[in-house]
Amino acid sequence: MKWYLLPFRKYFVQQGRARRKEYWIFSAVNGILLFLVSSLQGGSGDGGVVGIFFLVLLAPSLTVAIRRMHDTGHSGIYILIPVYNIILACTEGTRGNNMYGPDPKAHERL
Repeated sequence: MKWYLLPFRKYFVQQGRARRKEYWIFSAVNGILLFLVSSLQGGSGDGGVVGIFFLVLLAPSLTVAIRRMHDTGHSGIYILIPVYNIILACTEGTRGNNMYGPDPKAHERL
């Protein structure tokens, strides 16, 4: 739960770095929740609940993706490049500090 809530605590924070675990847990849980919300709504509406849910998740999804690109040593603009952004999201982050901040896994490697 900690990894899912972290992007909400950093709702508009684009500086820094996000670990793979933070990014993928947030993305997976959101995918499951969006599926469940859309399934529960069924065909009985215009998608209003799903739309509101999507809008609530938009900012933290973008910022965690930008911080994930930073962890690999790339600019956040790389989230706009199809396929390559997924490759970067799966790639291990830069060990040690990079121009975007300290290594989020540094305390685990000691």
